[in-house]
Amino acid sequence: MQLHTPDTQSRTRITTCRLLPLFMGILMLFVAACGGGNNTSTSSGKAPDDQQILVKPVEGRSELQTFDPALATESAAINAVNMVFTGLVELDDKLQVQDQLAASHSLAADGVTWTFKLKPGLKFSDGKPLTSADVAYSLDRALAPDLKSPVSPVYLGLLKDADKRFSGAVPSLINDSILTPDPQTVVLIAKSKAAYFLQILTYQTSFVVEKSMIQKYGNNFAAHLSEGIGGDGPFKVASYTPNKDIEFVPNPNYYGPKPKLKKVVMVFYKQADTVYRAYQANQVDSSSVSSTEIASAKQLPNGQYHSIPQLDVEYFTMNYLAKPFDNLKIRQAFALSIDKDAIAHNVFKDAAIPTNHIVPQGMPGYNENLTATHSVTSTKGNAELAKQLFAEGLKEENLTVSTFPQITFTVSTLGLTDWRNEFSAVQQMWQKNLGVTVKIQDEDFNKLLDDRNSTVNNPKGMQMWALDWSSDYPDPQDWLTLIFDKGSPKNAFNYGQNTTPLATEQQANQLLMEQADVNADQQARLKQYNQAEQALINDVAWIPVYQSISTLVRKPCVVGVVDNPQNFTPPDDWSNIYISDATPCANTKQYS
Repeated sequence: MQLHTPDTQSRTRITTCRLLPLFMGILMLFVAACGGGNNTSTSSGKAPDDQQILVKPVEGRSELQTFDPALATESAAINAVNMVFTGLVELDDKLQVQDQLAASHSLAADGVTWTFKLKPGLKFSDGKPLTSADVAYSLDRALAPDLKSPVSPVYLGLLKDADKRFSGAVPSLINDSILTPDPQTVVLIAKSKAAYFLQILTYQTSFVVEKSMIQKYGNNFAAHLSEGIGGDGPFKVASYTPNKDIEFVPNPNYYGPKPKLKKVVMVFYKQADTVYRAYQANQVDSSSVSSTEIASAKQLPNGQYHSIPQLDVEYFTMNYLAKPFDNLKIRQAFALSIDKDAIAHNVFKDAAIPTNHIVPQGMPGYNENLTATHSVTSTKGNAELAKQLFAEGLKEENLTVSTFPQITFTVSTLGLTDWRNEFSAVQQMWQKNLGVTVKIQDEDFNKLLDDRNSTVNNPKGMQMWALDWSSDYPDPQDWLTLIFDKGSPKNAFNYGQNTTPLATEQQANQLLMEQADVNADQQARLKQYNQAEQALINDVAWIPVYQSISTLVRKPCVVGVVDNPQNFTPPDDWSNIYISDATPCANTKQYS
């Protein structure tokens, strides 16, 4: 999932037993070492109902990418979708799969047939019944070719014939791999055994929408959500003012424990750097904290400051189809020119963890022995080796420093000074170590995602860009096959889908990842992923830069929020979140 610059969820009962002890053991140590945990409060009681309003900033955005679960790819859109819609299964605070719309699930002896029994009496937010037909419709709609979802082929690709549905070769998956034997039962048939099948269903693409809403308003239904239609989550939309805010109120037909809050307001802040000032002025209940604000934020009373390591990696990447990045030595030179330690320390004041890894610390399959390209073990890079490789690459391409083509590095800083400083620092490292001037193009985040999508199989797409990936679910498949495999819409770097001398080896590595996906031997499976990840790093498919630490402040009056390494709120958690009479708290009179 792409999150803040992000695109930012075993799940079979067998896989859960295998993965979670490893995952949670690492994660508990990780969080204990770096901070985090639950919100604290000096409250003496719950505030009156007219003050049960939470004001959440949407930082660095003037608008949502989408409100459609089938299309959402980044954090702001996903957070809004999570308020209104739910799926068969979802993740809890410990990143374990829990039944959501489903009351139970089971896997047949064939290893590919999944049966979900729905909870009784499910309703949409307008009171209409929600049945297995609605689940089937929503899954099938997400793969409809006219919707052109950038995520459904990835997160629903395990369904048998999903590729044919997405291409238009079959008109529907209903009565094919999506069956509804009765109104309370959904049967999904996978194309192959996969340890992560339930995990992948927790992504928003699988969430259920109301068919009558789509029939009435089409795919551009967001403006009509305030009519109270379409949703099945803990909240419904009371009002949606584009470029300003979204107001959510509890969904009276929600099947789960009801929210205590009377309203949640998401306010858009195009310039993320302005949010902390809004927090200080008691205009919002939370804010991210930049490096220059950490010291003062730590001094705020009553546990307002929080530091939570995230399963999120910022990376730079290059298009294998765009010269000169079809040359491996030039790619390696750009990677080894970067001192990641300096970025983490000087720019982010150590509120980031420099890394050479794709699969982050805290995930199953994290490889402690992984190295950067050319077996470089340090996260400081290797400037001398970078210069040597660059000279060799220039010679192979019949180039000199003076004839080296203009490089455009496309980023989205969201108005954050830290990110502007980071990209400027990297620009200077490339200038100092390689003698090249890289142009930084800072653009709207939603445009960057569109440009990323249009770079797939496109030699005229972006040359180099920065994004980050946040875990969808705790399995290395989400970090490797899902992103780098043949045909993945995330593979805008065009790994394996190029004509370089490396293409054959890259395609073999893609096959290795696919083999790991279905390997029933968990230890052997993780070793395969380790091997695949090292090959990706050697070929500089990504330049991982740092693993994120979420640094934020939250008002003492906000009680019940559980911080987690994916920075999301499970739907049933809203029943534990409320506003106390502790101070300070956001002034919500304008929303009462």
